[in-house]
Amino acid sequence: MAETPAPTSAGEGSLDAPFRHPIDWQNPAYYDLDAVETEMERQFDVCHTCRRCFNLCDSFPRLFDLIDESPTGELDSVARSEYAKVDEACTLCDMCFMTKCPYVPPHVFDIDIPHIILRYRAAKRQAGEMSFVREQLGETDRNGKLAKPLAGLINWATDRKNTSLRKVMELVAGIDTEVELPRYHSRTAIDRLKTPLTPDPAGPAFGQRKVAIFATCFVDYNTPDTAVAAAKVLAKQGVQAELVYPECCGMPQLEAGDLKTVAGKAQRVAKAFAPLIAQGYEVAALTASCGLMMKFEWPLLLPDNPEVLALSRATRDICEYVVGLNRSFGLAPGLGPIESGIAVHHACHARAQNMGAKSAEMLRLIPGAKVDLIERCSGHGGTFGVMKDTYPLAVKVGKSAARLAAKTGDEALCSDCPLACKHLGQLLEAESIDAGQPRRSHPIEILARAYGLA
Repeated sequence: MAETPAPTSAGEGSLDAPFRHPIDWQNPAYYDLDAVETEMERQFDVCHTCRRCFNLCDSFPRLFDLIDESPTGELDSVARSEYAKVDEACTLCDMCFMTKCPYVPPHVFDIDIPHIILRYRAAKRQAGEMSFVREQLGETDRNGKLAKPLAGLINWATDRKNTSLRKVMELVAGIDTEVELPRYHSRTAIDRLKTPLTPDPAGPAFGQRKVAIFATCFVDYNTPDTAVAAAKVLAKQGVQAELVYPECCGMPQLEAGDLKTVAGKAQRVAKAFAPLIAQGYEVAALTASCGLMMKFEWPLLLPDNPEVLALSRATRDICEYVVGLNRSFGLAPGLGPIESGIAVHHACHARAQNMGAKSAEMLRLIPGAKVDLIERCSGHGGTFGVMKDTYPLAVKVGKSAARLAAKTGDEALCSDCPLACKHLGQLLEAESIDAGQPRRSHPIEILARAYGLA
């Protein structure tokens, strides 16, 4: 296993670049729940003495309330069984590690709350504690394939307006009746793009760039228009693009602590992309969470796998990729003004990639575009934003971002994360009852519309 430098810096606000330790998931000691809770106690105590992260999500207020309401006012009098309340509110968004905590490695305190929560979930899973419904919702490829021939029926059954069936779903499966669920399509993105689009010879990058677009499970089954828009925009630039989808990246399983399954997915997907990367293809991910997995989480799970590391180096977010094309070659002419304003939600998993707000940067290339950047958590977080137990928290966390979007008055709403966009759009319905609702899109779809391609 690749060596990780030991934490050495004790200086708060160190200028040293933060890093993460490889995830030691193949070591049985990783799943020792007593050892995990001991490490949680150590890290939580540091959080208690700092409290800079109080406003990021509900995990930290819960932790601090547990401490403040305890007999001693310190962590030592909080029962370890209460740590589950902190875990429940965590969506693994990584914002505490990326934007708030001054004690991440290489600081000697060595704090990484998302990854100790991840280890806690893995240990509980190893001990047999898991949610059957969440496990089934996480089987995105199976669910998408089963839904494909019955897409119309399933969309009707799961529509919020179908109150009777949604109440049954809530009673049986614990899926909140109020949440807007993703819609399925009988023709997936892979179906629509079986034959790659021909690159435009007049495009500025013609003959100079090749990219494999990772469709992602959500785009393939639920928002195939995103993949079509990406392919058309890239063809316009003269880029040779091919849509590829071996299987889901495993983010649902990561959130559930099923690290062995995630590692298996990483190995198989990396092997599928390896021949393309060897031919000079770059890789563009269509959703932020998948890009984060491929760039950062997979190499921590499999630090000695050369194909995983090569895929990590080759991967870009789709908006990051287009911005890079513009810097190297300029974009093809033909962009025209579209909506009067675009509210761009910078998703947490895009922020965690430490690449900057590439979606907003890309959309500002549209002539005369009014682009309003929103850097607040949407509150969704996979099944966290679906289940009755946690949907109210998703609403609570996301209201701030929704209110900011409502204040812009923009005609378009987009996000690097399609689930975040869906969730914020639903919250906007409550925040701006009397106003028209913005059109929800992925940023690349808006760029395609500006080209007249969608």
